[in-house]
Amino acid sequence: MAANKQLHVIVFLLSYLVTRQAWFGNGASSAPQEIRKGFSVTHDSSYSEFQSLLADPTGVFSLGFLRVDSSQLDLAVIHLPSSSALWRANPARPLPWSASASLSFNGSLVLSDSRTGVLWSTATDDGDRVVLLNSSNLQIQKMAGAAATVLWQSFDFPSDTLVQDQNFTSTAALFSKDQRFSMRLGASCFALYMELDGSSTPALYWKHSALDVKAQIVPDEGPIYARVDPHGFLGMYQKEAAPVDVFPFDSFNREISGLRRLTLESDGNLRAYYWNGSIWARDLETIAHRCELPAVCGAYGLCNSADSRCSCLDNSTEEGCLPPGSGHFCGDRGSEFRILRRNGVDLANQELVAYRKVASLEECEGSCEQNCSCWGAIYHNVSGFCYRLDYPIQTLVEGDMRREGYFKVRARTSGGGVGRTATVALLVVGSVVFAGAALFGAYSLWSRRKQMRAGMDGSMVEGLAPGSYKDLNSASFRSLELSDTFSFRK
Repeated sequence: MAANKQLHVIVFLLSYLVTRQAWFGNGASSAPQEIRKGFSVTHDSSYSEFQSLLADPTGVFSLGFLRVDSSQLDLAVIHLPSSSALWRANPARPLPWSASASLSFNGSLVLSDSRTGVLWSTATDDGDRVVLLNSSNLQIQKMAGAAATVLWQSFDFPSDTLVQDQNFTSTAALFSKDQRFSMRLGASCFALYMELDGSSTPALYWKHSALDVKAQIVPDEGPIYARVDPHGFLGMYQKEAAPVDVFPFDSFNREISGLRRLTLESDGNLRAYYWNGSIWARDLETIAHRCELPAVCGAYGLCNSADSRCSCLDNSTEEGCLPPGSGHFCGDRGSEFRILRRNGVDLANQELVAYRKVASLEECEGSCEQNCSCWGAIYHNVSGFCYRLDYPIQTLVEGDMRREGYFKVRARTSGGGVGRTATVALLVVGSVVFAGAALFGAYSLWSRRKQMRAGMDGSMVEGLAPGSYKDLNSASFRSLELSDTFSFRK
C-alpha cells in the first residue's frame, strides 16, 4: 500500500512538471521580480503557451507573452495556478503567435512589433522600475530613495476582469474577450452594454442601481467607484467609510480565503468566481436566464423562455437566421428591403428601452419606417406602448400574441444567394435558348395562380390586412411571415 502511494505521488509530480514545462517553457521559475530601465526581450514562439517575464513576490502571478485562442499573442498578467489571464495589454488588437514582438522598458513599458511598430505603451517617460504586486497589479514606479510613486498601474486599465480590492471608476470599462460587450459605471449605477459596430453609443441591456437606504450618493462629493470586496460582494462607494450599495455574490459574508474575481464573459454575462485552491468556483451569474442574454440566439434570433431554444424571426431553417447587418440600409441607394412582421415577440430588457404611447400599430410602424436609424419596433396593442429599436436586431424572446414586431430587413437574394446583378447576367446569357420555355412556364404558372385566387376570394382570407394575422385561429397562420418588398432610396 505504501509503495503504491509513493508511486502515485511520483506520477503526479512528473505529470505536474511536464504540464508546467509545456505551459511555461524554461523561464517560469527564473522570472525576475523587478524590471529596470534598459530592459528588452523578444517573444520566443518556442514557448508553448506562456513566456514568463516578471513574477510577483509570492509566485502566484506573472507577466509575460500569452498565447490567446491558440494562434494569437498578447502581453498579459496571469494567475499561475489556473493559467487564467486577469489582465491583458492589447486585447482588441492581438498579434499572431509567430509575430516578432518585443517588450522594452526605458521609463515606459512598450509592446512593439517589427512590422507594425508600437502596439501598446504605458506612456510614462520617467519610470524607474516595473513591479508586479501580490494583488496582480502591474505598476510603473518612480523611486525617490526607498519611497515609490506610482506613475501607472494595470488596475486603472482593466480588460475583462476585476480582482478583489481593485477600484473600478467611471474612467474605465470592462470589455468582454471578444470586445462585443462592456461594463461601465454611471453616476449611481453600473450597467452592461452591447457594443455596436460603427456607433459610439452602445446598447444598454442590464443595469443595477444603488438602492441601499442606509447610505446615499451625495451630489458634489466626488464620483463613485466600485470594488470587489473579499467578503463576497461588489460594492459601490463614494467615500471609504461605507458602500452606497452592495451587490452580493452567492458567498456573501462567507469566510472565503481564495482570490475573488469578476469577469465580463463573451456571452455578455457578468460572473464572479473565487479560487478554492484547485478551480475557479462560480459565485455569481448576473443574468440567470439564458434568454435574457443580449445575443444568445444571434442576429434576428428568437429565444423561447420556457426551454431556451432558439429559432429565427423569419422562420428560417435551412439558411439560418439573417446576418447582423440585414436591417441597416441608411445610404444604400436602390437597395431592396422587405418589412418583416411577427406576432408574439418581446424584449428581454424592455424596462431599459425607450418607448412612447401611440394610438395604433400603424403609428408605431410609421415612426420606425420614416426614421433611418430605426431597425425595428415592437408594439403592445393593450398598453399602446411602442418600443423603437435604434440598433441592430439581436435576440428577442417569445412573448404573448398581443405584442407585434416590425423589422426592416434587407431582401434575400434568390437562387441560393445569387445577387441582383448576377441574376440579370445569367438571364442575358441564356435568353436566346430558353426564352420561349421561360415565357410558356411563366404563363402557365400565372394562369394556375389566377384560378386558385379566384377560388379563394370570399373565403377565409377575404379582408385580411397585411400584418393582421393574430386573429386567425390556424396555428400555421399565426406563425406566418407577412412581408412586402420595397426599394428604399435615401
